[in-house]
Amino acid sequence: MRIVVVGAGVLGTMHAWQAVERGHEVVHLERESEARGASVRNFGLVWVSGRAAGEELAVAQRARELWAGIGERVPGLCFRPNGSLTMIRTEAELAVAEQALTLPDAQERGYRLLDAAEARAKNPALRGKHLGALWCPRDAAVEPRLAQPALRAALQASGRYTFLPGREVREVIGENAVRDDHGQVHQGDLVILCTGAWLGGLVRELAPELPVRKVRLQMMQTDPLDEPLTTSVADGDSFRYYPAFEGSALDRLEAVQPQPPVAAEHRMQLLMVQRQDGGLTIGDTHEYDQPFGFDVVEEPYEHLSAVAEELLGRPLPRIRRRWAGVYAQTVDTTRVVHREQVRDGVWLVTGPGGRGMTCSPAIAETTARLCNL
Repeated sequence: MRIVVVGAGVLGTMHAWQAVERGHEVVHLERESEARGASVRNFGLVWVSGRAAGEELAVAQRARELWAGIGERVPGLCFRPNGSLTMIRTEAELAVAEQALTLPDAQERGYRLLDAAEARAKNPALRGKHLGALWCPRDAAVEPRLAQPALRAALQASGRYTFLPGREVREVIGENAVRDDHGQVHQGDLVILCTGAWLGGLVRELAPELPVRKVRLQMMQTDPLDEPLTTSVADGDSFRYYPAFEGSALDRLEAVQPQPPVAAEHRMQLLMVQRQDGGLTIGDTHEYDQPFGFDVVEEPYEHLSAVAEELLGRPLPRIRRRWAGVYAQTVDTTRVVHREQVRDGVWLVTGPGGRGMTCSPAIAETTARLCNL
């Protein structure tokens, strides 16, 4: 079969990977010279720890297995099973972590509660003041700015993959064909649209009632830290963000320890992961109400820097990059992704939200199965 994949972010690239793995030929279109959206503006986290019980956790766990296997074959991803520490700084946060240990799937997630000395032994760079941490060994990381090029290089080595950048798809023609803005028609047995946060134009024509919204975030990256950050790191505000931690202890946390105003306004949590060059990627914020601003605001960066420095027990290296990104998220956030057949032989797959980097291998695998690839 010949598969046409539109969109070269991580979701589209993983769909191309699944098709080539099954012996098919793939033509891969991207409107930019390469992916420049949420797929490169993220932490590179393969995040299992906070996923909702049921389908979301199952998809994340399967994706974690797939990432590990692909990482062995594509070293350029820089896949590393580094695990994560969710740092605990108050008794109210400790209660949330303790309640998480009682979840029916706590063992599946690998949860373990560490005291302060154990947390520092796991990640010696965390020399700040804290009570301990919730350890999740299932979490991992890849390099988001390197992942798509590395995957494409491996796909091209198959001899059954063609990448066509700078081609914006303008029209779906009949069944199983699209026309790009160069006037070229690309015919296949199946078309898969993975257009990310591009929800207007052709996507709106094909799916006018698409149950997907846009979310904007702000992040930053530092100069290299002069020591390893051996795990990914989250703060206690991540308990408020990830659905796994819902329960009476979280309700009490919300009541006795409200977020600082800037964190509440920007719906913030701290996530921090070290890049291959030693720099720290730090974020993030969540903005849901459109129209989004075109600029970044400084107060969230100041808050995130203060929290990171408190956990590290030292000043951060110089901030060398700041950016904003936009991703597509299903309006019903209990759904992992929106997958819709918009024409005969044409599927739209979008809306994984902040789960895109984590879950894309398993999402693509499910699409391949549904389409009998």
